[in-house]
Amino acid sequence: MSIQCKVKSIEPLACNTYQILLHPESPVSFKAGQYLMVEMAEKDKRPFSIASSPCRHEGELELHIGAAEHNAYALEVVEAMKAALNDNSHIMIDAPHGDAWIQEESERPLLLIAGGTGFSYVRSILDHCVAQQRENPIYLYWGARDSRQLYAKQELLEIAKAYSNIHFIPVVEETADNWDGKVGNVLEAINADFDSLQDYDIYIAGRFEMAGAARELFTQNKQARSDRMFADAYAFI
Repeated sequence: MSIQCKVKSIEPLACNTYQILLHPESPVSFKAGQYLMVEMAEKDKRPFSIASSPCRHEGELELHIGAAEHNAYALEVVEAMKAALNDNSHIMIDAPHGDAWIQEESERPLLLIAGGTGFSYVRSILDHCVAQQRENPIYLYWGARDSRQLYAKQELLEIAKAYSNIHFIPVVEETADNWDGKVGNVLEAINADFDSLQDYDIYIAGRFEMAGAARELFTQNKQARSDRMFADAYAFI
């Protein structure tokens, strides 16, 4: 369904990464883990995960968009958002979309995996679980090029400190002298940390090749059930 939105704010989260708050003219009903499409033209709709959770988004939709100069697909969307904010005009979205939402009926432990700004997808799920006071064990692994891209690290550390069932494990590819966390590939870190993933519901957001690699690695090596692995990429690969 196409919905007209005001751009309420645009704030930098990290280098070339922006938090964008949209205020739709009519309420958008969605599930944690779904995404929306920004309508750039009649046949040009671009998907972005909704970072806010459905139980406490207060009528606004939050996006996290990584828009480096070489990524015209996302950069053009950010520029359109900035223009709408400056002109007090509107942008159009089509929402909701996606089948990789949280499985509300499941009491299995959760493994949330994010690569880069794929964090916006798992953030919605995590915030929903916190708001619903779910007691399932939750492990959130966030992989990034370097620690500067982990723009919500402090927020996640505070959540993990406040809730004994939530565990946050950041993984960076390039390390600085003061980094004391995991270094390398986020999937390899998970592979090393778990003996089995048979009992887990696994939610993944990142590049399509990451989702494909995760499915192959975890089903073959860690007894993960492919029917309990959820990612929007699985509709296409």
